[in-house]
Amino acid sequence: MELRQLRYFVTVVEEANFTRAAARLHLAQPGLSAQIRQLERELGQQLLDRGGRTVTPTEIGAAVLKHAKAALAATERITETVDEFAGLLRGHVRVGLISGAATEELDVAPVLADFHDDHPEVAISLTEDTSERMLAALGRGELDVALIGLTGAPIEPGIGQDVVLETAVVAAVAADDRTHGDTVALTDLRDRPLICLPPGTGLRGVFERSCAAAGFVPNIAFEAAAPPLLLRLAARGLGIAVVPALTPAEAKAFGVRVVQIIEPELRGRLALVWRTDRSASPAAKVLLGQLRIALSRNHSAQ
Repeated sequence: MELRQLRYFVTVVEEANFTRAAARLHLAQPGLSAQIRQLERELGQQLLDRGGRTVTPTEIGAAVLKHAKAALAATERITETVDEFAGLLRGHVRVGLISGAATEELDVAPVLADFHDDHPEVAISLTEDTSERMLAALGRGELDVALIGLTGAPIEPGIGQDVVLETAVVAAVAADDRTHGDTVALTDLRDRPLICLPPGTGLRGVFERSCAAAGFVPNIAFEAAAPPLLLRLAARGLGIAVVPALTPAEAKAFGVRVVQIIEPELRGRLALVWRTDRSASPAAKVLLGQLRIALSRNHSAQ
């Protein structure tokens, strides 16, 4: 008995006709009939009733059919397991990361290094870009997973997300700037020169959406992709930097003073995103799982 004979038998039952089954299997009908007769001889039982207008399984054929389908399904699972294992041994995983996100709290380097140690034949590519462009690349299938800043806009269906960091969005001014106290209403920033991340980033999206809700367009005087540069510009009195929350030590090191934005308070969120509406490669699935575990652990510890 061979697996192909079981597949032929199942196909004939499903089609209830030798001609249609042969066409589906891309076989000549006489050859298919010969294989089924050989299977019946080996089992010593007639499996198919050929007497009517359609081919139907005999009583014993119906009993055998269940086990034949189970055997074929098990064979398919074995093949899938081998394919997945082979996919883990080689392949290519593409990761996107927003600029400046590789902080101590979100250090993806150890995760990538451990994955490379376990699967040295899998190539890993790392791209830095804006959140907006990475979401588009994810949709086109050019990235497997990305760490982005959420803008507050709805995420399109078919994309999964894990929020891995949430922080207040604050204003940073030069250390000797006393124009504002410890807090500032969002509307008080209406006519002030602002220093912000570029369009397409999560924090810029959150800020602009909040300004729009408050009825004004912010005056962005300077843009830079890395928050440290925003802080250095603010420290020189070139404007008010809109940045993620700073510790007192960080503010002192950059020569700035933190002013809390209120009415409303703004929150920035970083999230790990991936496609859920299409099948990922085995290697991408494993790396995604490791990133989710590592980054969610950091999020829980905050």
